[in-house]
Amino acid sequence: MLFKDIIGLTHIKTHLTFSADAGRIPHAQMFVGPEGSGTLPMALAYARYIVCGNRNSENSEGNTACNTKFKSLSHPDLHFAFPVANSDKIKSHAVSNHYMEEWRQFLKEQPYGNLFDWYRLIGIDNKQGQIGVDEAQDIVKKLSLKAYEGGYKVMIIWMAEKMNTAASNKLLKLLEEPPNKTVFLLLAQDEEQMLQTIRSRCQILQFPPLAEDAITEALVEKGISRKEALRLAHEADGNFNKALEMMNRDSEDLVFEKWFIQWVRSAFKAKGNKAAIHDLILWSEEVAKTGRETQKKFIQYCLMAIRQAMLINFGAENLAHMQIHVDGFQLDKFAAFVHENNVIAIVQELEDAMFHIERNGNSRLILTDLSIKLTRLLHTKAA
Repeated sequence: MLFKDIIGLTHIKTHLTFSADAGRIPHAQMFVGPEGSGTLPMALAYARYIVCGNRNSENSEGNTACNTKFKSLSHPDLHFAFPVANSDKIKSHAVSNHYMEEWRQFLKEQPYGNLFDWYRLIGIDNKQGQIGVDEAQDIVKKLSLKAYEGGYKVMIIWMAEKMNTAASNKLLKLLEEPPNKTVFLLLAQDEEQMLQTIRSRCQILQFPPLAEDAITEALVEKGISRKEALRLAHEADGNFNKALEMMNRDSEDLVFEKWFIQWVRSAFKAKGNKAAIHDLILWSEEVAKTGRETQKKFIQYCLMAIRQAMLINFGAENLAHMQIHVDGFQLDKFAAFVHENNVIAIVQELEDAMFHIERNGNSRLILTDLSIKLTRLLHTKAA
């Protein structure tokens, strides 16, 4: 991937190329940005730029042999680490090297993809992936070797916030004093989840959500009408991965939308109707049958829906981008039930549920408790 292949983010491309051309390449950098903002494609293009010597022009092919290896993601001086877990393929001590074939497929097909897409590809969407101490040992081993072509070596750690404490501590010394011409690129969505000692050793570069016009142009290039591209870009809210999913009509948001509306309708039926608790339990059981990553993504969807409803209720409709595709459900009518007297409590309950699911709590009990608490909160009267 070259810089010209990346959507938007001109200021970041300029910063990275200018600093590289000037010989100012920090040995440890952290790219922080929301899902679909392009941190991974940018890291790939930047690694190619500094390893292959593609100077002076983003279209330059530089060293042809080096670029060919980068194009196939098989360059010996390009290394990766990413969250994994044991699976049917790897029974124990899973590390990134065990999944390189799937990783190359993921990068070619979904460079803007998210963690859920990755887990689903390797069949671990019911597990908690991580970057563990076995991975950290592999990283130390790889970077102790000399560069194959005598220049830079680059280690890209994707979703670096998934590094556990043992792995983080093992890499501290290497991050502080890496071998000559070794560059770490840590990619994260939430830097606050990482150890302060790791963050303090990195130069942090913040990525904003992608601009609507940049997403629109990228979608038009994929063959859809400008009108449809504008609609998808607005609804995607800076997330190109989400825009692609909606364009291909395979977004998990459509399933989440169905679950969310099912819960809302059951919640309104529950007022003064004890029998409706049965519907809430059935809803909880349906969601609990899915993998933990799916449950976490659904809760994130609920948080987004609550935020959108709050914006509408507070008169900021121009900031609300979410579209509900189920007939008979109108977000602006639901918004009247999300107000200053319950919104903070609703968000807290959703975040607490995600916390317990991440720590392998009983999903059925967590979601049942959540559904009942949120039902009560929805019936709280506004001031």
